Amino acid sequence: MKAKNRDQSLSDSRELDGSYDQLTDSVEDDFELSTVCHRPESMDKLEELTKFTKKELQVLYRGFKNECPSGVVNEDNFKTIYSQFFPQGDSSMYAHFLFEAFDTNKNGSVSFEDFVFGLSIILRGTINDRLNWAFNLYDLNKDGCITKEEMLDIMKSIYDMMGKCTYPSMQEDAPIEHVESFFQKMDQNKDGVVTIEEFIESCKKDENIMQSMQLFDNVI
Repeated sequence: MKAKNRDQSLSDSRELDGSYDQLTDSVEDDFELSTVCHRPESMDKLEELTKFTKKELQVLYRGFKNECPSGVVNEDNFKTIYSQFFPQGDSSMYAHFLFEAFDTNKNGSVSFEDFVFGLSIILRGTINDRLNWAFNLYDLNKDGCITKEEMLDIMKSIYDMMGKCTYPSMQEDAPIEHVESFFQKMDQNKDGVVTIEEFIESCKKDENIMQSMQLFDNVI
């Protein structure tokens, strides 16, 4: 039984990255299995559960496995990978918030499944799906509403990530002003918090937000 599970795991992995080769030496099999501690779902299952094609999943898996040979990424590794995209600033705090959003099982690691499920929503989901995902990102303590404190933490992390060299004349109180503008627009009943209903309704009325979301439609 163990041998069967072992063979199936190796087969699933190779199906995902498109690298199956019948001539592969058994020593290479053992090496690959020893370095990977998490096996993703089968290709058909992931294709069924996401909005990606089989070929797109293979491309994504190759990139994921290249950065995360073990099959999962912890928060420190995630921050290191993410920092490569924003060398001009400090992306660690925003990467922390992003990692929390991808780590849906709250087990301190992001698997390939976690990654593609989140990416499928961001890139291919409906407007409501995408806005729900964004709300979950901003709702740091996951209590169903966004407070000014939570939004300020998010805004500060974004400004830190963009870096002083990008916005050299940025005022120190810019994140606070951004939060006040956000709440003036979204907190419809002026109770000091933004609910998911207020967030979605306000975003749908904002032409700039809607246009920015459409930019993701053909990323992959």
